[in-house]
Amino acid sequence: MSTLRDLAEEHTQLRPADIDHLHRIAGDWQLLSDLSFADLLLWVPVDGDGTFLCVAQVRPTTAPTAYLDDQVGRIVGGPEVAHLEVAHRQGRIWREGDPVWYGDVPARHEAIPVRLRTADGEAGEVVAVVGRDTNLSTARTPSQLELNYLTTADDLAQMIADGTFPPPRHPGETTSAPRVGDGLVRLDANGKVTYASPNAQSAYRRLGYASHLVGEDLAKLHRRLAGDPLEGTDAANAILAALRGDAPPRREVDARGATMLTRALPLMPAGVPIGALVLVRDITEVRRRDRALITKDATIREIHHRVKNNLQTVAALLRLQARRVAMPEARVALEESVRRVASIALVHETLSMSSDEAVEFDGIVDRVASAATEVAATEVTVGMRRTGSFGVLPAEIATSLVMVLNELLLNAVEHGFPPGEEGAAAAEGDGKPEVVVSAHRFRKQLHVSVADNGRGLPEQFDAERGGRLGLQIVRALVTGELRGTIELRNGATGGTEAVLVVPLARGSADRLTP
Repeated sequence: MSTLRDLAEEHTQLRPADIDHLHRIAGDWQLLSDLSFADLLLWVPVDGDGTFLCVAQVRPTTAPTAYLDDQVGRIVGGPEVAHLEVAHRQGRIWREGDPVWYGDVPARHEAIPVRLRTADGEAGEVVAVVGRDTNLSTARTPSQLELNYLTTADDLAQMIADGTFPPPRHPGETTSAPRVGDGLVRLDANGKVTYASPNAQSAYRRLGYASHLVGEDLAKLHRRLAGDPLEGTDAANAILAALRGDAPPRREVDARGATMLTRALPLMPAGVPIGALVLVRDITEVRRRDRALITKDATIREIHHRVKNNLQTVAALLRLQARRVAMPEARVALEESVRRVASIALVHETLSMSSDEAVEFDGIVDRVASAATEVAATEVTVGMRRTGSFGVLPAEIATSLVMVLNELLLNAVEHGFPPGEEGAAAAEGDGKPEVVVSAHRFRKQLHVSVADNGRGLPEQFDAERGGRLGLQIVRALVTGELRGTIELRNGATGGTEAVLVVPLARGSADRLTP
């Protein structure tokens, strides 16, 4: 299904600003649909030929729909769109006319012109029409709740026609919550409650207000109820701002262990402020879970921090032991162990600063590569370079992969460029010994290569039977922990290349075949 923007750009001459305004309406019109107990369809005129195109649709959550099928993308003309033509041409809300039938469903048509206000605040031309179509199959005498909903819906419909609804969205607000069904309070021009839905009344009871809301000054009530005076003042100021015609950001009110989210909207049909609409939602359990998650995340980060500290302590002890050992072989083995432990500590250090169990791996690779050139026992200066991106990796992959790369990088530097040799590929090229780490993702797999331009693999080299501890660690980690594959081979232009393929879907137990 094409998007609103795609349909509007393909079939109309609407400006980008007009289309953006239609997007804002479609992002906030569930409120009007629920208050109206009606389907809303957004119609745009098609190049002045008397036809209209439906570019968006929303169904009410408070009543049965009038349309079982989606109307988006439908182009209609003739008598079927006469009400849309009147609203578009005359710039007024159309409500007259007899009910129409959609199959076995009787429906009432209304048409609301959509205006975009100009830069100087004046009402601009009509750019679209909102069709408000109500299913009449369950028509009955409306309750007090329904009458208040419909009255408020009419005020918002007039604001759409005036170009004052929806209000601008504040940064960070990505949804239209709270919804109508969560709780609705209507205020008069003085800020007094004229109606409160049962759900709204229940939300305020959880905050400690047991009396009926009708007749209360809501701004003063928020000041009294809020446990934090500053929070209460902010919530009260939001109510007062809506009464002045502004659209303040949402506010939370905490009292007696309960939390309520509020959204205040001005009601100003025809530009006259007549009160405000306040939507409320009890989010006590949501905030309780949020706090539990924050506590859990902080605990996990603290654990990673302590593990990192312990690993660094182990590395320091091994380093001290290496300095006291007289045998060169033992000293080299201890120093290699120091580097391996330090590489694992690097992952835990990154995790201790992360909000989840995943790390941005590029920075870790760069630090490991830099350390490999500094500690490698070689007289040749070897450059390190990374191409591509590893992206964000889960901790269980990152911990094993960093050890693998640490071993491969050290092997490339120490064995690819022994003292007195610069490597065949380097000699044929620009003469600079270099190791390149490449990474890219393909079909839920991570493809990694570590390539140098050194002397290449020795003759009759057998990676599977190689006796070096570093290669044994690499094979064990790649095929075991990472469930991947590794291949060591001579590069196409000389040097050595190690190629790894690691699956990123951790649920699969099947190993990859080379």
